Amino acid sequence: MPRTATQDEIQRAYRQLARQHHPDVNKDPGAEDRFKEISEAYDVLSDPQTRRRYDAFGPDFRQVPEDVDPEAFQRSRAGAGAGQARGAGGAGAGPFGTGLGDDLGGINIEDLLGGIFAGRGFGPIPGADQEAELELTVEEAFQGGQRSITLDGPDGRRTLDVRIPAGVTNGQRIRLAGQGGRGSEGARHGDLYFVVRIAPHPRYRVDGRDLYVDLPLTPWEAALGTTVAVETPRGEMKVKVPAGTSTGKRLRLRHHGLPHPRGSAGHLYAEVRIMVPAKLTDEERRIFEQLAAVSTFDPRRR
Repeated sequence: MPRTATQDEIQRAYRQLARQHHPDVNKDPGAEDRFKEISEAYDVLSDPQTRRRYDAFGPDFRQVPEDVDPEAFQRSRAGAGAGQARGAGGAGAGPFGTGLGDDLGGINIEDLLGGIFAGRGFGPIPGADQEAELELTVEEAFQGGQRSITLDGPDGRRTLDVRIPAGVTNGQRIRLAGQGGRGSEGARHGDLYFVVRIAPHPRYRVDGRDLYVDLPLTPWEAALGTTVAVETPRGEMKVKVPAGTSTGKRLRLRHHGLPHPRGSAGHLYAEVRIMVPAKLTDEERRIFEQLAAVSTFDPRRR
């Protein structure tokens, strides 16, 4: 039942096999390798996303690109025959050797876990893909570049050089081919994916490829209009403030956000914040009092 088994059934089958082949219990010289391979199979089938890809593409799912359509893939394999897909081991022996293809509690282990090894017994297993977080500043995400990243893993500490494309966004994955989990018996290693997280910035706020920055203005600049400098990742830019601008208005600098390698860059929005002096001089107070006496403007009147 490779397409219909529930997660509970898979877990129950895995636990029985794991107990049977755990090296602390099973003293067979090959028990530890079998235990690792059973665990690898369970890792594939217990992860919903990975299992969907296994269900769609079979034991070679790691070699199938992410954008391949499952239906088109199946049509391309039509006619290959179930016997070819299962391998030449024979129906009775099962992929794990004598006895491991039997039903355990009504669950056929050969169907549930065996297909991952393509009917070849405990043969080579491709390494699992892995993920790690990569925290970047807004400037690094904007410019791209090279970073050396040190990771601690089961094989010890290693340092990798990561090329960061200009314009990476939150959640984007940077792939390092062959740097994931090790394959067994010469099988290909998995891939390592760095998931980008853009760190909070004292000036910029990030939304997709768009950047937002506060633009403080005096009351008279907002009322009369002006031109002021705004810091952007590209450097200082001038922005025109229309007369009568209020707090919250967004002034757009087109395509001054994060770049896009295959399209238009995001925008930078300068959000107006009208500021008043914390302490007025006598002259400033006199002028504000004159303005209050002659102005008919009431911001609370709709």
